[in-house]
Amino acid sequence: MVIRTFGWSFAVTAVGLAVAAYFWGATGFGIVLILSILEISLSFDNAVVNATILKKMNAFWQKMFLTVGILIAVFGMRLVFPLLIVCLTAGMSPTDVVDLAFHEDKMIDGMTYANHLDEAHPAIAAFGGMFLLMIFLDFMFDEEREHHWVGPLERFTGKLGKLDVLSTLIALIVLVVTAQTIAPAHKEGTVMVAGVLGLIAYLGVGGLSDYFETHGTLGEINAAEDDEDDEAEEGAAVARPARSGPNGAQLAAGKAAFFLFLYLEVLDASFSFDGVVGAFAITQDLLMITLGLGIGAMYIRSLTVYLVRQGTLDDYVYLEHGAMYAIGALASILILSIKWEIHEVITGVVGVGFIGVALISSIMRNKRIGHVPGQNGEAKAEAA
Repeated sequence: MVIRTFGWSFAVTAVGLAVAAYFWGATGFGIVLILSILEISLSFDNAVVNATILKKMNAFWQKMFLTVGILIAVFGMRLVFPLLIVCLTAGMSPTDVVDLAFHEDKMIDGMTYANHLDEAHPAIAAFGGMFLLMIFLDFMFDEEREHHWVGPLERFTGKLGKLDVLSTLIALIVLVVTAQTIAPAHKEGTVMVAGVLGLIAYLGVGGLSDYFETHGTLGEINAAEDDEDDEAEEGAAVARPARSGPNGAQLAAGKAAFFLFLYLEVLDASFSFDGVVGAFAITQDLLMITLGLGIGAMYIRSLTVYLVRQGTLDDYVYLEHGAMYAIGALASILILSIKWEIHEVITGVVGVGFIGVALISSIMRNKRIGHVPGQNGEAKAEAA
């Protein structure tokens, strides 16, 4: 199970470190290794959150997440996206930005590529902060949650969730306050526009995914089942294809799964911002950064699939809660980082801390109710 899930990650690690040693020697080898570890430590909570989404998708889209998704994560978010951000915010041509990025000592307007990326940080933080804040708020205002970790707080916020627009309203208020009080004097408009784009990305991708999950693929499944029931009553023997996961829940496919896939990619982008920016404190070589963070991203994706196949989130029910609280903390950190510099170590420690406490709480709950983890995990792993 471990080799099957993490095999590609192990292979990419070996090849990546060998490439680093060949082109950059021992120094490059060490830097790429450090960047890989940094990415894994900063993104562990990302894997847990991803798993909560991925378990809703069928096997085909889980494979897409590990193949096409990793290409988007490594080359799209760790290489192309930072270049695009500098291009848009600095008003430079793509050719100049690429030339600047691959020559760490070169300057345009007295600034290196890393300086320009740092200058773009308010926009990056506003976009990611708003997207993650919406995820956290929608989780807190979910009135149909089966389990409660911080019982009194979550039951109270669940009641408030009867007002559908509350999370969007709070996010907009936070964005306006941020732009007026935290954003640098010449960045208020940039922060507002980037924050609104973050909200649009969340509402657009998340809304389309929910729509197709309710009215599209799963709706067609339910209609097909009704037709098959009618035929069965008439004596027709109809073989039904598998439409549900090992736990009996229907799995998203088609358009619903596609938009869940897009949602996952934007979520990964929001989590990756701090890692990409923080990597420049270690090296300004864009290829080293892409290679190191890419190796780390492989492990995060493999860990996500491992959690799904083992049924870990079902065995340790508070892990999702811990990950969502970590998202709320990361959203706050991104927003505050528009004005104040917050070290990446703090981000990593906060995220791992929430996950760790949630895991301990889940273990205590299992002992209290006599649940033995792994009983359902083996069946899920076989089915996957």
